[in-house]
Amino acid sequence: MRQTILSFAIVLMLFSCSEKSSTNDYPISPVPFTRVELDDDFWTKRIKTNHDVTIPIAIQKSEQTGRIDNFAIAGGLKEGTFCSPFPFDDSDVFKIIEGAAYSLQMFPDTEMESTVDSLINLIGKAQEEDGYLFTNRTIMGDSGHAWIGTKRWEKVDDLSHELYNLGHFYEAAVAYFQATGKQKILDIAVKSANLVDREFGYGKIENYPGHQEIEIGLVKLYRITGDKKYLDLAKFFLDIRGRGIGEKKSYNQSHVPVVDQTEAVGHSVRAAYMWTGMADVAALTGDQSYINAITKIWEDVVCRKLYITGGIGAQGGHEGFGSPYELPNKKAYCETCAAIANVFWNHRMFLMTGDAKYIDVLERSLYNNVLSGVSLSGDHFFYPNPLRSDGEHQRSEWFGCACCPSNISRFIPSMPNYIYAQKGNDLYVNLFVSGSTAFETSRGSVTLTQESNMPWNGHILFTLNPEKRTKANLLIRIPGWASEHPVPGDLYEYSDNYSISPVFKINGKEVSPEKRSGYAVLSKKWGPGDKVDVTFPFKVRKILANEKVEADRGKMALQLGPLVYCTEWADYQDANIFNLILPENAEFSYGFQPGKLGGINVVSGDASILKIGEGPDKGELFPQQFTAIPYYAWAHRGPGKMMVWIPVR
Repeated sequence: MRQTILSFAIVLMLFSCSEKSSTNDYPISPVPFTRVELDDDFWTKRIKTNHDVTIPIAIQKSEQTGRIDNFAIAGGLKEGTFCSPFPFDDSDVFKIIEGAAYSLQMFPDTEMESTVDSLINLIGKAQEEDGYLFTNRTIMGDSGHAWIGTKRWEKVDDLSHELYNLGHFYEAAVAYFQATGKQKILDIAVKSANLVDREFGYGKIENYPGHQEIEIGLVKLYRITGDKKYLDLAKFFLDIRGRGIGEKKSYNQSHVPVVDQTEAVGHSVRAAYMWTGMADVAALTGDQSYINAITKIWEDVVCRKLYITGGIGAQGGHEGFGSPYELPNKKAYCETCAAIANVFWNHRMFLMTGDAKYIDVLERSLYNNVLSGVSLSGDHFFYPNPLRSDGEHQRSEWFGCACCPSNISRFIPSMPNYIYAQKGNDLYVNLFVSGSTAFETSRGSVTLTQESNMPWNGHILFTLNPEKRTKANLLIRIPGWASEHPVPGDLYEYSDNYSISPVFKINGKEVSPEKRSGYAVLSKKWGPGDKVDVTFPFKVRKILANEKVEADRGKMALQLGPLVYCTEWADYQDANIFNLILPENAEFSYGFQPGKLGGINVVSGDASILKIGEGPDKGELFPQQFTAIPYYAWAHRGPGKMMVWIPVR
């Protein structure tokens, strides 16, 4: 899959600054997906399916549900009332535009581009003269949805979502401008942001958004325009939390100032968007208090509140975090949007520190919770992603609150952005996906080609071709699934003693590389055709949870490579799989089955099943062949029982 680099594109899609911007920034820069070419079987087909199926369906559903008509009505092109259920529905259209912008850079598509241009025209018509952009109020006046209040910004700290919508619009505007060079959407965004800047700030409206997101969008707008007032406004919206005029609630992380927060509380999507925005602002301003806060919060999440699938958010009532070690499986929320936000946040933490532990968490969320959120066919979606099901869960075509499908549509095409990164002559390989990229070093370009069959085996071959012989450090992440700890901290541990180490070879000769923050560092003066051969230990790992996690006591989870596995009813004659028991010393094998669920490694082993008798005996154990599939692939064969954590007693 060839990804086009357009002459007008900003060199770093998400993190570059214009000449007017601050000299501060992340010390490490991602290699943008526009400079990454993929040719694997796993991610390439998902990105193509997103282009061919998911984005068109999201547009179609937005038409059918009135989300697009809202802009036409607000712009005076149609008559009617606000058509869709929620005042935040504008944001779904904005996320779809952002996803299309990323996808168009990989798959030029005049029809899709024309459709997006027509959406942008509608958005421009819907924008009020002074820059205000919020279709519910424009259509309904001050008697619109109960959440929006009786005047502009009145309930901005609660449920109006006026600023949340704009954050997604600013992200879409920057992405589409960078993808096409078309100025119109960026002009609409700047006009809107200038209004927000006039209205909010110290001595103006001293309030914060009830749903964080505008902070991320304002930072991107700052990067593309170089206008520092947008960065200052993003920082204001963060600093005023816990200090402003709005009601202070842990639900939206406004209970105390952001720099004083140390624990993950409240709504998980709001929280992870906020931490992402804090990381961006900290990188650009050098504010150490932000870094201290999000580091402590990260430790709380990873050590006490992270699901083995990389999901965050244990409780459905407020779609968010529970108490420490509260990680129920059947009631797990693990919203798809929260997993995507978790990827955003952990990527920023890596760019700030160069520590592989953040990519370990990113990879866990990416391959498990994020991918579970969309069907293999790209046209059905999960909102929550539980770790146990009685058969009541099936992916849906759409939702009344459709934040997850539209989020998937924008995230999947940007996935190659997370594979590589660079700091000077330090060249980082974070994820293992076949394809190639080019690093720009002090000695010229270095093309790196990666041959990998991840996530199905642990062998990777790199070939380097520099323009000139170049001294550089190739930093290859040693993933948690191939080492001693599944995640940082003691929330989860491997039950098996596994002493096999990764093997590294340069041009056929085994080497013992230096280790740095979770990376193997291979340093030399690289020449054309140099090869690095890496073999990661690749076997089924047995995982136990901390005893403080009540839901997982006496149970085992399985992981092979980056994929967490589950067992599902469809692989058993007796569909009551909740009576399965794995011996603690169980041995497992795996094999690739190309015709099953799009092609997967299937894990198998010996287990027992408890069959309940009618007499005085409580039951009897019988031998049972055990089968497990990747968690992301569950719920594709009809409704039925599924579990990630399997009893061992």
